[in-house]
Amino acid sequence: MSVRVLCIDDDRRLQELLVSWLGQNGVQVTPAYDGQSGIQALDASAFDAVLLDIMLPGMDGLEVLRRIRTRSRVPILMLTAKGDETDRVVGLEIGADDYVPKPFSPRELLARLRAVLRRSSPEAVSEKLAVCDVQVDVGARLVTVEGKPVDLTGLEFDILVALMRRAGRVIPRDALLAEAGRSDVVVGERTVDVHISHLRAKLGDDPRSPRRIKTVRGVGYVLSREQ
Repeated sequence: MSVRVLCIDDDRRLQELLVSWLGQNGVQVTPAYDGQSGIQALDASAFDAVLLDIMLPGMDGLEVLRRIRTRSRVPILMLTAKGDETDRVVGLEIGADDYVPKPFSPRELLARLRAVLRRSSPEAVSEKLAVCDVQVDVGARLVTVEGKPVDLTGLEFDILVALMRRAGRVIPRDALLAEAGRSDVVVGERTVDVHISHLRAKLGDDPRSPRRIKTVRGVGYVLSREQ
């Protein structure tokens, strides 16, 4: 099975090389040429790892790394032409899994990538959750209800996963986004309630008497194990 990697780097020649060479070695590379488009790609699809250049136009690689780490634990290898040890140390301290200085050989990069994937938790990539008739493949970001696929936004998916991981236990309203790994989302007074309402509708819950996601007045929400 192919490994899916997101490469965030504005060097188009390097991107072409990695797409070709890594592709021949079982690694499917999706290129992104700036930080914002890289973050959007990561929100829209599931990847096994991220290759991230520090020297990016606009938002630099360290800021991109910080933003990714607020929403995902995907393994990240930093790429940089800089020889400054400070960048390497800062990158590792804020969540990078490894650091590959440019220029590098594709063979070395592949070896580092494989090492990072071995160190990362295979259980997290292959995690599958099931509560009654709701099933979630976390790595593939797929949801089914009664065997039928359900199309969720990235935030709705993350909220559902948080609720399923703690099924039967109440998650306070003001803690739900943090449990979902989405502290990047600006929280207004009704933010969580609105997303829960949308999620209930997509899961087929009756808004007047929901049987899946229940409200605990004055506290938060719980995904019921008895539906």
